[in-house]
Amino acid sequence: MKRGISGGQKKRVTTGEMLVGPSKVLLMDEISTGLDSSTTFQICKYMRQMVHIMDVTMIISLLQPAPETFELFDDVILLSEGQIVYQGPREEVLDFFEHMGFMCPDRKGVADFLQEVTSKKDQEQYWCRKDQPYRYVSVPEFAHGFQSFRTGERLAAHLDVPFDKSQTHPTALVKEKYGLSSWELFKACFSREWLLMKRNSFVYVFKTTQITIMSLITMTVFLRTTMAHKTVADGGKFYGALFFSLINVMFNGMAELAMTVLRLPVFYKQRDFLFYPAWAYAVPVWVLRLPLSFMESAIWTILTYYTVGFAPAASRFFCQWLAFFCIHQMALSLFRFLGAAGRTMVVANNVGIFALLVIFVLGGFVIAKGDIAPWMIWGYYLSPMMYGQTAIVINEFLDDRWSTPNTDTRIHESTVGKVLLSSRGFFKQQYWFWICIGALLGFSLVFNVLYILSLTYLNPFHDSKTLVLDDDDETKKPKNVSSEEGVNGVGMATIRHSANGTSVVASGSGMVLPFQPLSLAFNHINYYVDMPTEMKKQGYEDDRLQLLQDVSGAFRPGILTALVGVSGAGKTTLMDVLAGRKTGGYSDGTISISGYPKNQATFARISGYCEQNDIHSPHVTVYESLVYSAWLRLSPDVDSKMQKMFIEEVMGLIELNPIRNALVGLPGVNGLSTEQRKRLTIAVELVANPSIIFMDEPTSGLDARAAAIVMRTVRNTVDTGRTVVCTIHQPSIDIFEAFDELLLMKRGGQVIYAGTLGHHSQKLVEYFEAIPGVPTIKDGYNPATWMLDISTPQIESQLDVDFAELYAKSSLYQKTQELITELSTPAHGSSDLYFPTEYSQPFLVQFKACFWKQYWSYWRNPQYNIVRFLMTIATGILFGVIFWKKGGKMSKEQDLMNILGAMYSAVLFLGSTNASAVQAVVAIERTVFYREKAAGMYSALPYAFAQVAIEGVYNVVQTLVYSLLLYSMIGFEWKIGKFLYFYYFIFMCFVYFTMYGMMLVSLTPGHQIGAILMGFFLSLWNLFAGFLIPRPQIPIWWRWYYWGSPVAWTLYGLVTSQVGDKDTSLEIPGASNQIVKEYLKSYLGYDYDFLPAVAVAHFAWVILFLSVFAYGIKFLNFQRR
Repeated sequence: MKRGISGGQKKRVTTGEMLVGPSKVLLMDEISTGLDSSTTFQICKYMRQMVHIMDVTMIISLLQPAPETFELFDDVILLSEGQIVYQGPREEVLDFFEHMGFMCPDRKGVADFLQEVTSKKDQEQYWCRKDQPYRYVSVPEFAHGFQSFRTGERLAAHLDVPFDKSQTHPTALVKEKYGLSSWELFKACFSREWLLMKRNSFVYVFKTTQITIMSLITMTVFLRTTMAHKTVADGGKFYGALFFSLINVMFNGMAELAMTVLRLPVFYKQRDFLFYPAWAYAVPVWVLRLPLSFMESAIWTILTYYTVGFAPAASRFFCQWLAFFCIHQMALSLFRFLGAAGRTMVVANNVGIFALLVIFVLGGFVIAKGDIAPWMIWGYYLSPMMYGQTAIVINEFLDDRWSTPNTDTRIHESTVGKVLLSSRGFFKQQYWFWICIGALLGFSLVFNVLYILSLTYLNPFHDSKTLVLDDDDETKKPKNVSSEEGVNGVGMATIRHSANGTSVVASGSGMVLPFQPLSLAFNHINYYVDMPTEMKKQGYEDDRLQLLQDVSGAFRPGILTALVGVSGAGKTTLMDVLAGRKTGGYSDGTISISGYPKNQATFARISGYCEQNDIHSPHVTVYESLVYSAWLRLSPDVDSKMQKMFIEEVMGLIELNPIRNALVGLPGVNGLSTEQRKRLTIAVELVANPSIIFMDEPTSGLDARAAAIVMRTVRNTVDTGRTVVCTIHQPSIDIFEAFDELLLMKRGGQVIYAGTLGHHSQKLVEYFEAIPGVPTIKDGYNPATWMLDISTPQIESQLDVDFAELYAKSSLYQKTQELITELSTPAHGSSDLYFPTEYSQPFLVQFKACFWKQYWSYWRNPQYNIVRFLMTIATGILFGVIFWKKGGKMSKEQDLMNILGAMYSAVLFLGSTNASAVQAVVAIERTVFYREKAAGMYSALPYAFAQVAIEGVYNVVQTLVYSLLLYSMIGFEWKIGKFLYFYYFIFMCFVYFTMYGMMLVSLTPGHQIGAILMGFFLSLWNLFAGFLIPRPQIPIWWRWYYWGSPVAWTLYGLVTSQVGDKDTSLEIPGASNQIVKEYLKSYLGYDYDFLPAVAVAHFAWVILFLSVFAYGIKFLNFQRR
């Protein structure tokens, strides 16, 4: 969601990144995507000079290269269906195809001809042997013909001559793997990491602020008011404070996981290009985090140590600081390793949380060492948390103030401090502190080495499953190429031009559903944004930056208008302003729809907007995408039969039938190709039966043939009588001349031409050639490229003219103003658009449609759901094994504490896994939601409820699996009432955790802040859950927040429902025996009679998080346009 440079500018950065290196062989793939043809020409011209002067070998693949760009190349390789059809000099390529019986017509780019001549669908129009009937020439025939053609024979002869190795220079090949020495590589990576930390300082400031706030809360919860240290009972509170400090310092590093995963794509690219080895990338990260660990552990220790009342000796203070520093470093290293090993947010989060779960439960506090089964004790010694816990408890409880003699004869230890350590199985010798510090540093080193190894040897997950169709499958319709279609190759020109150059709409085919043709007129549109801080630093004094200046124009039904300009001219900005898609900035001017002032709520119902990013839900099919759009956007008066007929008609019109059952997928990862995705975007808008359609760069990222297919789709749409306007980059001659009218803008957001193109762009050429000094267009030259070339700022300064000023004084501008005046006046007898409701469908239908789409999206998302259920089963089995049959054992206080620990960790970890994993899914769908909401498809509430409902369905199954595993393995009583209570509390816990994760996505702009916020509140819930410090022991000024922790309610419900009615006697160290029921009430504050209220409170938490999620989705928009 973060705004940066445009797509075209990113392409140029990528090209520049490769060119500044020492490479002598450059393979460049689609470097012109998102660039206008003039810029592409300039870049390729530079490349040509570089090749000829610096003796570089360069192969470039281009999409839709303009003729003048194509002519810069020396050689051409033509590939089709995986075979080389031609390889040799550019000048000879047309001779070869003439030899094969095909000729490139006039006003047809050679590159466009080459891409179409091997296609079964487009080949016939180029057949030039009039004395012979046309027959399809297949790709293998072309390849075979090339071998017998003079160019092919010359190439074969050249390859037959063996290379003379004596001619090679001994230093021609590079012997070193990297361009710099190891030290220089380290310095370069260190410098970049430091720069990124400064640029990303908000995250680190946020983390430091969070740990400061948590330490302030901790010191006030465990505040030293009457902190006694004479008895075993006094030590309980210190245990809770130490354990909470440990997990807080440790979990503070969890944001490192998300940051590692987000940076991996760039790392993989740079690693594979041998920019640097993995260690040079990883070591600076490690080194630069050392001061952070030092600072954050210092903040925690300084604020909590003496206020909580730990051992007063200064040496003990510094020892705790050292322990926390080592714990923080170990945690950061662990999270970095998990991020690099997981490689995606979903996998890394789930695997990471499971690894933490094992480390956490076997750390020695949740379950005492003596209660861990012999077959799991190895996990205790492998848990880094055990060493951290041991270090900080030894540092505290071996201090002299805990040397009060032990009076309990049941425990064979000399002092109260040693009784406290042995009660949980910790070591009792001071030297173990230093062993633990050494172990933590060792773990940190091991995790960092594993991090480097993961970066070195693991590759990103590739799942590219783009649907590829043969020409035969593209369409099942009989081909009927008219003479006019034969000229432009794709049958786009169905607009006739009258003698005076005005456009006349050809009679288009009618459609199943009628619609009202509407015009759009706009006058004196200005758009401003707040002046960026960087520009103010450079000396700009204005408070606002103007992106559009006095833009006027009109779009009419049945007329296809092109919106053209160089990168940064404001094309997309104008379209966003007209469509009402801008989320910020300031605009003024008038916009009217068929003579009536534009009303955005109404306009969304009668307009469509095809975004250039092609945003769709990845896990639904092409047909389902159209059904969903039609279901929500067509009038309720349209019955399902008519709806299906209309969808089928649109699928035929947009040529989507061959891919109707294909999954959409994620762009660049899997699913549809770019061209198929573009056509789907158009179809999704067209099934809404709009009168006006905006298309933002529908041909960007496509080759000439795919662009022609998309433009045929666009032309078909216009011919139904709709108003269509497209922004367009790099149009070929025939694509450009398929447009009827042109709105040309220059950089700075000013119009320099608005009007009819004319036959063969005659009107456009006449207008610009009439300006003194403007060079005339060459024969066969692309008018689109020519007009961009002659309207650059350099040409303006050379001619000493301002094209915008010239246009504003021209007769063309007067005609446009007259047309705007005409279209801004309502037709006689017409009425303004009116819809009785804001949305096409009522609330329940919106909910049903959203739920239907979410159902299929979840069902077809195995990465999320399989991982979720595997985590549930693994966690259930792990807890079952660790706490095997502990539910039936109830003789000592530690037995009850084990059950409390089991329930505490069982809900906290799997709950937080749900909260964390759901964020990635909701974040992807939120991007789709922004598009669909802007299109007026539904209200935010049915969308939110549908997302919650589908999660609830999966939570039901997840809870059943988890409850059966835990309940049976821990050994609770098999009573229907107890099991139902257990199931209910676990289920509601999973639901509110999931709602909480979804809520954070709706309230934050991205993953990093969401992850940090989640960690902060989970720490609070953890602290006040009633496990680390029981409710009766929480200071009165914080006790209210115990009821504000949902985990506390779940723990209350689970423990009380299972053991709250027991009358068994409990053995309590340092005190007399007590009945379980009484102990729960006096020590933990759990009352069995309060269970119904606890059950109701769970429902209230779910409603609260659901309401905030719905609010965030409805009112907060983090999309920046």
